[in-house]
Amino acid sequence: DHIRTFHEFFFTLSPDENLIEANITRALYLADGSAKKEYDNLKESNYYSNIISGNLSQVVSMDSITLNLDRQPYLFRFYGKQVITRATTIVTRSLIADGLLRTVSRSDNNPHGFLIERWNIIENRDINIKTR
Repeated sequence: DHIRTFHEFFFTLSPDENLIEANITRALYLADGSAKKEYDNLKESNYYSNIISGNLSQVVSMDSITLNLDRQPYLFRFYGKQVITRATTIVTRSLIADGLLRTVSRSDNNPHGFLIERWNIIENRDINIKTR
């Protein structure tokens, strides 16, 4: 659930600056600096500004997660779909990411007691584009 929750907070976005900020803040409590670095890169490239100005909605859903419990930190791979709704198109993207899952203390901001480390997006590519 920790891995799913992180990806939902990080990638489910609406054209509302306050909502984007709230979701990203919640996601960043669940991961290390690798997620913050990705967020900073997206922000610097005006990704979030483009979502707001283009009135885009973006929703991520999980297909599956693999998790190796043989040794800590646990290696995981997230498989999901990202649906981006624009005024003229709906784009479905394949999203694959991996990283490590380390046990940490539980808190109000991190109720699962895990921290995602070395998070890496392996694939984020269009798989379907529909005209609206």
